[in-house]
Amino acid sequence: MSESGCSDEYAGIAELYDYVGPYAARPDITFYVDAAREAGGPVLEVGCGSGRVLVPTARAGIDVTGLDASPAMLDICRRRLAAEPEDVRARATLVEGDMRRFDFDRRFALATIPFRPFQHLLTPDDQLACLAAIHRHLRPGGRLVFDIFNPSLDLLVTTPFGVTLDPEPPAPLPGGRTLVRRGRVLAHDRFAQVTDHELIYDVTHPDGHTERHVHSCAMRNTFRFEAEHLLARAGFVVEHLYAGFDRSPYGSTYPGELIFVTRRA
Repeated sequence: MSESGCSDEYAGIAELYDYVGPYAARPDITFYVDAAREAGGPVLEVGCGSGRVLVPTARAGIDVTGLDASPAMLDICRRRLAAEPEDVRARATLVEGDMRRFDFDRRFALATIPFRPFQHLLTPDDQLACLAAIHRHLRPGGRLVFDIFNPSLDLLVTTPFGVTLDPEPPAPLPGGRTLVRRGRVLAHDRFAQVTDHELIYDVTHPDGHTERHVHSCAMRNTFRFEAEHLLARAGFVVEHLYAGFDRSPYGSTYPGELIFVTRRA
């Protein structure tokens, strides 16, 4: 998924990632594929991860380049693409790289950052570097579409540190295995707006033995007007701001999402 907040500890959980309940049921794929269809391609997907959005984009007939810093997640994406027809595979290009500094020889009609990789950029300098790199790679009038948390002030104040939260519902895995995931907040830097998370993946095998994978990462909370200032500094105009992938308007639910549809100025 991303760069500065998480090392490639995805190596331990990459194959489990898409089976996590909240991820498997996430209603964003149609939203991003529709944006790709509207743009007509080519599309740059920053933080493409396992290909959860990238593969459906390629299936929709759109040329898409996926950028990600995690070799493990890109490997999962390659496996997914290998199971697709030749024409779908031909429309997808995968690149391992840093979302803050990359250079391609082509320009794109649309750039996307689905499912919050932008929040793994922990400083405004890193955030601006990412936005500047995207801006350079967009055609005149090209769009950037991405989503981040709308930070919940209630949760930021009340979430206890170091306490393991209730487990998510069990999720079935291939081979008769079962996944249960728990999370906890390790620390929160209120001045830097950075929260350290730990996600615990417990896998139970058919014979009853279990294995545990722990994924630690940091995420930066970016508020609405802060994000808008970053976008303006980087040369983007906000066209739409949504609270949900059904295009419900910002403020219609709390905390909801921050889903930005922007245009390269």
